[in-house]
Amino acid sequence: MSDNDKQLHHPGEIVPESGIYECDCGKNHEFNTDVKGHRFPPMHHECSGGGWKLREATQHPV
Repeated sequence: MSDNDKQLHHPGEIVPESGIYECDCGKNHEFNTDVKGHRFPPMHHECSGGGWKLREATQHPV
């Protein structure tokens, strides 16, 4: 597991690695596919989490 897998990323921050991210609330109900260089979206209004953590890295052609 890389250091990125452990990091929590907040809405509005730049996505460091393309991948599937999940909210940190622990309910495993909210997933988001994000592209490196884009910004993380806000949390869903029903989610009690505060940020996104990498679930699975993906390849994104440049």
